[in-house]
Amino acid sequence: MTDTARARKLADRIQVVVAETLERRIKDPRLGFVTITDTRVTGDLREATVFYTVYGDETEQAATAAALESAKGILRSEVGRQTGVRFTPSLTFVADAVPDNARHIDELLDRARISDARVRTAAAGASYAGEADPYRSPDADDDEDA
Repeated sequence: MTDTARARKLADRIQVVVAETLERRIKDPRLGFVTITDTRVTGDLREATVFYTVYGDETEQAATAAALESAKGILRSEVGRQTGVRFTPSLTFVADAVPDNARHIDELLDRARISDARVRTAAAGASYAGEADPYRSPDADDDEDA
């Protein structure tokens, strides 16, 4: 077993190598605007998961996924050449869900803002149902006891 610091360093190096290789060496027309967002390596350094995002619609994302799968061998050989590890990890490409999650959170925040605005406008002309201060004050309690 290796330590997590070594796996983290290898993951960072793989992320850089894959991004540079995609930019300079892979000339697949299906490859869209790809950003390598993260890479994780297992503890035994045998498998690496590369997370990516693609700018575009679903067809461009599917085409980019196919292009990455077809370029997997070239990318793995380049990772092995530039990292110098004994066993080159196998690469798995996973579309990162962060942009979708961020978009969903933005939609929820917009709904909350609209709801808050409705409550604020409803509360602007409202008055208390009872007295302004429904709680007994200590001075009033002392007067009743006497």
